[in-house]
Amino acid sequence: MYGDLRIADGIYLIGGPNISHPEDATVFLVDCERELVIIDTGSGKNPEKLVRNIEGLYLDAHTISTVILTHCHIDHIGGSPFFKQIVDCTLIAHEQDAEAIETGDQVLTAASWYGVHFPPTHVDEKLTEEEEVLNIGGTEIHCLHTPGHTPGSISVYIDRDGKRVLFGQDIHGPFLPDFRSDIEAWKRSMKKLLRLEADILCEGHFGIFRNRKSARAYIMEYLNQY
Repeated sequence: MYGDLRIADGIYLIGGPNISHPEDATVFLVDCERELVIIDTGSGKNPEKLVRNIEGLYLDAHTISTVILTHCHIDHIGGSPFFKQIVDCTLIAHEQDAEAIETGDQVLTAASWYGVHFPPTHVDEKLTEEEEVLNIGGTEIHCLHTPGHTPGSISVYIDRDGKRVLFGQDIHGPFLPDFRSDIEAWKRSMKKLLRLEADILCEGHFGIFRNRKSARAYIMEYLNQY
């Protein structure tokens, strides 16, 4: 499912189980002219590989200005302390998941599942609205609050190359009390994503769906299941 690492003009897959580390969720890079944006950071088991993958695209990892975390689970946030250390980047997450990140809650971050320790990590910007638009280097990055998997789950989309690229990490769940999951909120969130009519769907664990039909079918598969 992963295929070509180039998703659209200036949008790349730089991390995931077969790319950076087996315990990494997918990690995406957006080139916004003179600065870079990362969406999620993997498990933190091999963040140096993410940097090498960026350099392999002839881009400078030290120009990363922004890291967007789609939710508070370790396979998505584990590399955050590393990137905060090597570059002066702004870490963004929804306020409803930010506390788990900032306190290093080992249950809510699922760090205990992976047998690792996640250190308390400051979130520089906390999203609070249903939709917020970040303008970074002239690129509009839309952040939608899509609770369900966790209370502060967000989905990100960018319109580029005449296509809508949706980063809908962990659409599939799981939904557990330890994660403060809410299946009814998740159903509403999925309907919100369907209304976007994304041309490309980038998912956290099951790869990239490169046309509108397959993206919609993937979301509908889980809606029908639950």
